[in-house]
Amino acid sequence: MAGTHTVLVVDDEPSLRLLCRVNLELEGFRVLEAGTLGDARRLLEQEPPDVVLLDVHIAGEDGRDLLEELRAADSPTKVVMLTGSVDVTLGRFDAADEVVVKPFEPLHLVAVVRRLVGAAAVDSTA
Repeated sequence: MAGTHTVLVVDDEPSLRLLCRVNLELEGFRVLEAGTLGDARRLLEQEPPDVVLLDVHIAGEDGRDLLEELRAADSPTKVVMLTGSVDVTLGRFDAADEVVVKPFEPLHLVAVVRRLVGAAAVDSTA
């Protein structure tokens, strides 16, 4: 599909990746998945996505390290940090385009991604 935006979901919980993938694909996004920061780095090198959904705590690593790497490289990729922390003012979140606190409503996450890429909602009634 022409003009499809790609989203990379980086989380070590398969169920959360599945939740994100299903909801984003229903809205017409192409979704890539990574369960580790190493896998995410490889995918970012192969084909940079439009948006990265990045868990803060992933497989014993800190997703904010990858956020900082993307910003240091002047990557145009938008980054949404996913965190279980209620207080997002603590920590290194300033470089993120958006922070979404878990648990989240899938429709909220889709709306955030749509806004970041400037995409219109898919008309599911058509």
